[in-house]
Amino acid sequence: MKKKQAALIAIIGGVAIFGIKLLAYSLSNSVALLSDALESTVNIAASVLMLFSVYVSGKPADDSHNYGHQKVEDVSSMLEGLLIIAAALIIIYAAAGRFFESTRLLELNLAIGVSMAATALNGGLSWFLRNTARKSGSAALEADSKHLLSDVISSAGIWVGLFVVQLTGWAFLDSILAFAVSILIARMGIGLVLKSSSHLMDESYDDGKEKIREVLLRHKSQYIDVHNLKIRLHGNLIFAEMHLTVDSSLSVKDAHHLTDHLEEDLKKDLPNLHITIHIEPKKQRK
Repeated sequence: MKKKQAALIAIIGGVAIFGIKLLAYSLSNSVALLSDALESTVNIAASVLMLFSVYVSGKPADDSHNYGHQKVEDVSSMLEGLLIIAAALIIIYAAAGRFFESTRLLELNLAIGVSMAATALNGGLSWFLRNTARKSGSAALEADSKHLLSDVISSAGIWVGLFVVQLTGWAFLDSILAFAVSILIARMGIGLVLKSSSHLMDESYDDGKEKIREVLLRHKSQYIDVHNLKIRLHGNLIFAEMHLTVDSSLSVKDAHHLTDHLEEDLKKDLPNLHITIHIEPKKQRK
């Protein structure tokens, strides 16, 4: 399925999930369930951002962006991480306002059942986006799938806590639970920000570098050495460059044929690879 279609499904699903979670809060008056609903508003905003990013990243390279527009997905991923952190802060604010108040919780069993229905939908949406991200190599879809997964985890934690509240009658646990959920959510947001920022800073793609070296090793008899190997991610594309030292007796035609052959072999292991090979002649010692 195309990335744009997946992003649209995420937005529609996010709106439906928010409505269901809001119903769960209205039934229970639980700040923990309110925090769960508030996080869904961030999910919707993040999905809209994701749709924009996959639309832009799908544009072909042009005179202004010679390497394409895929890096916008890393920008989207970073912004989504910041939105997750913002959701955590909103939850903390809501929980702090209730901590010292004596609040009566209402239809918890019914509310938890409604919340479970919303979370089942959330889990299915997360799984769908994760699979689509793996097939398309989309950083934006991957970020959104993790965002929704954090929502599933926090919702499950809320149910456990509310069952404890029912058993003990300690209503203040509702706020403590919301604080705990906010920490889990913030941690996932920070992870997304760190990962996307490393891509934006053109951090070396070590897994890709190892694969390139493995392929080159199979052709060791055809060149003298390889040096200045550099590799980076640009959205779901991989850009690399290297210097290849060959025997000076090799003709320009044969050297060109060698680089073409290496590029074909490299792209079998790394289909999204765009590599520039600089040839350096050197006389081999006999």
